[in-house]
Amino acid sequence: VQLQASGGGLVQAGGSLRLSCAASGRTSYGMGWFRQAPGKEREFVAAIIRSGGTSYYADSVRGRFTISRDNAKNLVYLQMNSLKPEDTAVYYCAARPGIGLPTTTDAYADWGQGTQVTVSS
Repeated sequence: VQLQASGGGLVQAGGSLRLSCAASGRTSYGMGWFRQAPGKEREFVAAIIRSGGTSYYADSVRGRFTISRDNAKNLVYLQMNSLKPEDTAVYYCAARPGIGLPTTTDAYADWGQGTQVTVSS
């Protein structure tokens, strides 16, 4: 699966952004979003199953972020509301075959190139 993330940018605290991830190739995969801040490990943000019926979030974003997908368009979204400066990071989308909603990077086989999100205080 080839993945292309987009939609990042600079936003003030409290603002919103929507990230998109375009998938090509085999697209019947579970999808996830991760992020990596400078000097930190890449961390799980959200995941969604192939059908889009179930999703899971990191505690730090639950209630503020929403992951969704449009399988007809091979797109996965991450709607980010009430952004905080600590949300600043490069955001990556990732794809994996199989079932479940894993939260570790090694469970995902394919990765996009990342898109920068910067939240100013």
